[in-house]
Amino acid sequence: MNARTSDRTSGTRTIQGEKNLQEIRQSSKDGIGGSPLRPDGTLKVRGEFAYSSDLWHEDMLWGTALRSPHPRANILSVDISEALTVPGVYAVLTHEDIPGAKYYGLEIADQPALAIDKIRYHGEAIALVAADHPETARRAVKKIRVEYEVLTPIVTEEQCLDPETYGYVHEPHEYKSHAYGNICHEQHLVSGLGVTDEVRALADVVVSGTYEVGMQDQAFLGPESGLAVPAEDGGIDLYIATQWLHVDRQQMAPVLGLPEEKVRLTLAGVGGAFGGREDLSMQIHACLLAQRTGKPVKIVYSRDESFFGHVHRHPAKMYYEHGATRDGKLVYSDARIVLDGGAYASASPAVVGNAASLGNGPYVIPNVRMHAIALYSNNPSCGAMRGFGAVQAAFGYESQMDRLAAELGMDPVELRQLNAVRQGDRMPTGQEIDAPAPVAELLRRVKDMPLPPPLDTDDLDVRLLPGALSNTSHGEGIVRGVGYSVGIKNVGFSEGFDDYSTARVRLEVIGGEPVALVHTAMAEVGQGGVTVHAQIARTELGVEQVTIHPANTEVGSAGSTSASRQTYMTGGAVKLAAEAVRRELIEKGRRRYGWTQQDLTLVGGKVVSESAGPLVSMVDLLGDDAIELTREHHHRPTVPFDKETGQGFGHVQYTFCANRAVVDVDVELGLVKVVELTAVQDVGKALNPLSVVGQIQGGCTQALGLAVMEEIILKDGKVRNASFTDYLIPTILDTPPIPVEILELPDPNAPYGLRGVGEAPTVSATPSIVAAIRDATGLALRRIPVRPEHLTTEQPGEL
Repeated sequence: MNARTSDRTSGTRTIQGEKNLQEIRQSSKDGIGGSPLRPDGTLKVRGEFAYSSDLWHEDMLWGTALRSPHPRANILSVDISEALTVPGVYAVLTHEDIPGAKYYGLEIADQPALAIDKIRYHGEAIALVAADHPETARRAVKKIRVEYEVLTPIVTEEQCLDPETYGYVHEPHEYKSHAYGNICHEQHLVSGLGVTDEVRALADVVVSGTYEVGMQDQAFLGPESGLAVPAEDGGIDLYIATQWLHVDRQQMAPVLGLPEEKVRLTLAGVGGAFGGREDLSMQIHACLLAQRTGKPVKIVYSRDESFFGHVHRHPAKMYYEHGATRDGKLVYSDARIVLDGGAYASASPAVVGNAASLGNGPYVIPNVRMHAIALYSNNPSCGAMRGFGAVQAAFGYESQMDRLAAELGMDPVELRQLNAVRQGDRMPTGQEIDAPAPVAELLRRVKDMPLPPPLDTDDLDVRLLPGALSNTSHGEGIVRGVGYSVGIKNVGFSEGFDDYSTARVRLEVIGGEPVALVHTAMAEVGQGGVTVHAQIARTELGVEQVTIHPANTEVGSAGSTSASRQTYMTGGAVKLAAEAVRRELIEKGRRRYGWTQQDLTLVGGKVVSESAGPLVSMVDLLGDDAIELTREHHHRPTVPFDKETGQGFGHVQYTFCANRAVVDVDVELGLVKVVELTAVQDVGKALNPLSVVGQIQGGCTQALGLAVMEEIILKDGKVRNASFTDYLIPTILDTPPIPVEILELPDPNAPYGLRGVGEAPTVSATPSIVAAIRDATGLALRRIPVRPEHLTTEQPGEL
């Protein structure tokens, strides 16, 4: 930009150059489009960040829970008398001590705060202890005597769907719930002519397959923790690591027997989430103990308790059949997706909705029949995890695309491009895609990116091979494979949910300069929202100094930090509030100075006119006054899907990502090394390009874990690997280079045109890794994670 600068605060100077004022406002290196560093980043790297597990209070007690060793049982008696005699114990509670409602739930109130007469999963909480030391609390828990009638757990699809033989996880009409049998929720979807014999006859080629996804854990590094402090007004102040302060309070207050205004939550430092903190864990337990003892109570889960204390990704079994013409055009898709929801509903209804509506991928398919269900079982509860519903389905439909390409003798990328949705196409739900949908372009770009160099067999570095420093190979038996995939994910809450977020923005003069204060209830769980909110305030208010108020329930709800929605929704609320403050300040200037120009905005701490230049400093205009305004941002309304046809405008936005994986496989030992995992994603507008790349790389890494290592192992409903010794997650040594290319095709319905970013790469990357392993081995590989034994015992398949 060619423009002369001036220190004058008023005058008639005209800013000249290629950019108008709107572009000038958005060109600050620390505003939107820039990449200012995260304020918490350095502290976290140095180990100086205060997490919820670091909370402390004078005269604090420690809480812990007694958990069931059985996945299914009747409770015959609970004897707490011996535990009460342990020196240092202040309270021992069972369900009989709960002052309010016995049940709570994220969508369906079907989960008891403490088990009443039934055990429904391994690790269910039965009793609570508060003591003056955590070891004392744990010793007391071991002295609680529970008499069980142990029952055979209901854990398989066949058992769940035959309650007359195997029984009910929840007895019919046990409490208010829309479940029936052992089905928690189901969704049918039919589009076009559905799938009939006549439709099948239109296809020249038909491929079918059954695919399975194991139970993945969010595996955040900071275990569940929080501090409950009883207040003088009879209420509770809870400092907690969570994803949704207001919905926590909404579930907690009835159980505590308190009005919501007396349950006050403040966000404490969060050590990762990925959906696992969307449900309650220890929130109610800590508050119950604080109520009973009248003292602050802190709970910190151990690592194994964390595995029992939060929900996981739904394991899935998926049945797909696709038909296509000889030239590769899809004719129909017939699918059934069965999700194991575990003992309680959690987010299963929403996961089912996503699986059904997104379960055919980003493809134009004239005729579709889909049935998705979530089952109640005596396995651990499953709920939100990054990309929920869409992750499982993507492994199914992308495996089918590779099978179909092989059957047709087509390039798998070309087959995908041939059938890719574009703007103006309709999803199987009947919803028109009214924003850019560059699926074919993403695939073209990811395929055109340079491939990593081949292995140098003349100068081999064993650290680069599968098995690495374990010295299992010196190049023999190593085969390279390349695989591609693309995925689709919705952004924001769907199916008629009133999804909104609230922001309060204050502008005042502090220390001789204008300063903005942004207050929301957004849970910062690592996504970088605190950075983006400051960028938005800088852009809209033309200030450099922005303070982010601690998130709490003193301001309106920000919704959950999930569904890739926070930048869209809470960022949108910050934008609205900041715009309102800007208008109010400019109107103040109009009243004081009689300005008639219409082209006024705030830039560099001044009120500026595009035609007349800077008019006055914000410091002079504000003086001792402050402007504080609150705004809510609602996205455009959606509607529930029709229960029988699945039709309806159910999602507010779609986001797309394409991946290419390059792997080396030791075909003799079944070891896999992901050499490179490339991603190309349309983000609409990159508000913070550095953070966007980080989100994409993080999502790809989590997808890598699901592809080749991460799974909670269950045997008859019992968790067998509740530790980071036995539950494996990718480390930096497992994570390959992840080149990222970003497209910015604005969505006209979104703030700044942005799209949610965080989930799409987790949806799309897993299938590309498995496709690459198939390319190297020739094996069908219809279950993830792929394990060494799958690569050394499975017979060559059709892929």
